[in-house]
Parts: sequence; structure tokens; C-alpha cells
Amino acid sequence: MGPEAKFYKKLVNEWSDFSFTRIENISLLGTPDLLVCNNNGHFFTIELKVTKGKKLKFSPHQIAFHVKHPDNTFIIAQTLGPRSANRFQMFRGSRIMELAACGLKLDACCLGLDACYNFLSELGA
Repeated sequence: MGPEAKFYKKLVNEWSDFSFTRIENISLLGTPDLLVCNNNGHFFTIELKVTKGKKLKFSPHQIAFHVKHPDNTFIIAQTLGPRSANRFQMFRGSRIMELAACGLKLDACCLGLDACYNFLSELGA
């Protein structure tokens, strides 16, 4: 099982009150990894990224998706390694161009899985 699949399983286990649909899509390239519905009935997408450094890799299709759909789209990055200060960081999809250029030096809207969960739980409230 790859790192993003492990990350997905972690989210499903820890955020069990959200409804997750994993999107495995080879016909619409760039579609985010997850379609999620929170307890308020609010839908949003999440792109999962796992990295060992500060750089995140995005395909041109992923960038195009988030540029075209800047609202209710999020990117959550997990940093691997023992010296990872902020292991989980969340960014709005509308900032994908900056994120692709700056990597994890960009200020995240949430730090830590609990903060991400709390933020996403409030959407649509």
C-alpha cells in the first residue's frame, strides 16, 4: 500500500463521521482524490499529498482543476520523517499555484489533523 493510500485510510478511520468517496479517475485527469460530505451535508474535495521534503508535485491537470474549481477544494499534505514539525498541513485549492511554486513554505490554513477536521466540519454550517 502506497503512502497516499495509507493517508486515506488514516483519514477514514479518524474522521469516521464524514462520508468519503475515493475517486480513482483515469478519464478526468486532475480530479482530486476524495469527494467528502461532512455532517452539515456540505460537499468538498480533498487532494492528498505525501512528501518527504518541502516540495509538492502537482500535474498540470491537478493545477487546472483547482484553478477552475477554487471553492470547496482543499489539499492536505502529510510530511514524512522524524523531523517533520507540521506533519499535516491543509491549503485551499484556490492557492494551488502558490503551493506548486513555494511548496510547504506557504502558510497553511490549518496545521494538524485535528485543526483540519474542525475546519472542514464547520463548512456549510
